[in-house]
Amino acid sequence: MGAAGSKLEKALGDQFPEGERYFGLENFGNTCYCNSVLQALYFCVPFREQLLEYYSSNKNVADAEENLLTCLADLFTQISSQKKKTGVIAPKRFVQRLKKQNELFRSYMHQDAHEFLNFLLNELVDILEKEAQAAKNDAETSSPPEKTANGPKNPQANGVLKEPLVTWVHKNFQGILTNETRCLRCETVTARDEIFFDLSLDIEQNSSITSCLKNFSSTETLNAEDKFFCDKCCSLQEAQKRMKIKKPPHILVIHLKRFKYIEQLGRYKKLSYRVVFPLELKLSNTVEDADSEYSLFAVVVHVGSGPNHGHYVSLVKSHNHWLFFDDENVEMIDESAVQTFFGSAQEYSSNTDHGYILFYESLGANRS
Repeated sequence: MGAAGSKLEKALGDQFPEGERYFGLENFGNTCYCNSVLQALYFCVPFREQLLEYYSSNKNVADAEENLLTCLADLFTQISSQKKKTGVIAPKRFVQRLKKQNELFRSYMHQDAHEFLNFLLNELVDILEKEAQAAKNDAETSSPPEKTANGPKNPQANGVLKEPLVTWVHKNFQGILTNETRCLRCETVTARDEIFFDLSLDIEQNSSITSCLKNFSSTETLNAEDKFFCDKCCSLQEAQKRMKIKKPPHILVIHLKRFKYIEQLGRYKKLSYRVVFPLELKLSNTVEDADSEYSLFAVVVHVGSGPNHGHYVSLVKSHNHWLFFDDENVEMIDESAVQTFFGSAQEYSSNTDHGYILFYESLGANRS
């Protein structure tokens, strides 16, 4: 990598960002699904900064047990504190921990990058919530307990949910969807909120992210066997249902559903459809208030013609430069090269490099 590293340093020259590090990640036998997602997360700057902060304030805890969070924090710290600006790092501890934690990732088979991202974010949240709960319990045992004889200690046991803990993972990735169902007989609208860390969108040939988002929020009529039980009418009724984004996240992760189960074939097929994803995205139609503007900063790309084999690489925007990460190799690419990963307009094409997971950062100042 020495030559490739120095080549990247030469390409950036005086423009090499102060304090930034561009390191490839070693592949431990089909771990490209992991490497590509880790690079996208590393260049999600608010996430990286909060993870490094977490590491520096927790590294001295004597009884800290190793988990995916400590391994990830350790890896990111290792990268950011390198003396060299470029090179290769082996994410060995992280990969070993991942395989120990989840048997799904134990084999050397081709894995799904989206499944890995989903598992990782949820695992990080679980660890942070457990740590916060343990700290709260310690604080409670060190101070005299209040009267709890007549009521449950855990407010959740009461059926009344206590205010959920909002971790820094939530602050970055969590958005809120609202599922609205309107009874066509009495016009009553039932709304149910649900949180999300990423949006999985159905795709069509020669479409765009904007049209996929419109389809995601389109109205669906529930009738025949799919009628909705209306509490007001106390019976099954025809209804209209739609999904809207109620609170957009600070980091919007969009997963394009490129792997579709084809019943006639009895297996999954990769959809190589051309789906245009813009560098700047406006979320409209889906949000109740003003448009939310986002900027693309990373793309996880699936390379290959089928779902059970292939390779993952990632494109990352860092300090206004676009970089291409392919396991150990890192090189600069032109911004115009991003559009070569939209997909193929024809079904059979020699181009098999398609955008699979898109990472957008909100341009708004509000990071609540």
